[in-house]
Amino acid sequence: MKVKKYLINSELTGMRLDKAISQKEPQLSRVTIQRLIEQEKILVKGKTVKPSYKTELNDEITIFEEEPKEIELKAENIPLDIVYEDNDILVVNKQKGLVVHPGNGNPNGTLVNAVMAHCKDSLSGIGGEIRPGIVHRLDKDTSGLLIVAKNDKAHVNMSEQIKNHEVKKTYIALVRGRIKENKATIDMPIARSDKERTKMAVSKRGKRAVTHITVKDKFENFTLLEVVIETGRTHQIRVHLAEIGYPVVGDYVYSNGKNPFGVEGQMLHSSKLEFAHPVSGKWMTLEAPLPAYFEDVLHKLQEEN
Repeated sequence: MKVKKYLINSELTGMRLDKAISQKEPQLSRVTIQRLIEQEKILVKGKTVKPSYKTELNDEITIFEEEPKEIELKAENIPLDIVYEDNDILVVNKQKGLVVHPGNGNPNGTLVNAVMAHCKDSLSGIGGEIRPGIVHRLDKDTSGLLIVAKNDKAHVNMSEQIKNHEVKKTYIALVRGRIKENKATIDMPIARSDKERTKMAVSKRGKRAVTHITVKDKFENFTLLEVVIETGRTHQIRVHLAEIGYPVVGDYVYSNGKNPFGVEGQMLHSSKLEFAHPVSGKWMTLEAPLPAYFEDVLHKLQEEN
């Protein structure tokens, strides 16, 4: 990863940060710049800010530049569970264990490789060379619904909807412990962990993160939850649930991951997406059933009850 630094001159002073950087870095789209700011890969005076931050004279801008060209993307014939497709978007039900896009340690065998084989040349290029068409993401071991943009117009519109919290995302999670309340809202800011940069953590210096939980079923030592997120911070659901003492079953990053079912990786499934179609404006409600392994665990718990 390259690090680029420069100072804001008089011409760029008073502009929104994302606009100022787009003037300085014309090869980067505003959507890409906003994503980098959200991912804390663009800093002002060493601190995280919002894309709407108004620049000041001599502000030091630091950009942690991605180097996607190191990875040669290849289309791969990986089966896709397609829930919806038209000329503008593709919505897939991602299986657990599938990484969304190539990166360190995962040069191929990703959802992007599979989508490239399926869509051929019809994919938005806004996500960059290693993220073509990717509007949002799911963690490797989170299953469920994911939207892929097939053209730039769809990509820009879907990115705006997600940024403005207009896409309703509903998840199903099995957590350790028996939650007493039937409904609760977790409103805790999340930032990158000071101790481990690969992890996120609840932090006062973080960005606001809001998670709504509703109990669907209770077992002796576990609770089945419906989770709706207002914001889309990295690892948000996993961090919030672990913070309140009810980690997602199988999550070895934010708990010890131990469970009697032998499940590896978090039992978290993106079950429903509700949004306006990025071109037609038609309201879309798409759902994906729980994976078989998830259903098997629930059957065992119901039998024990």
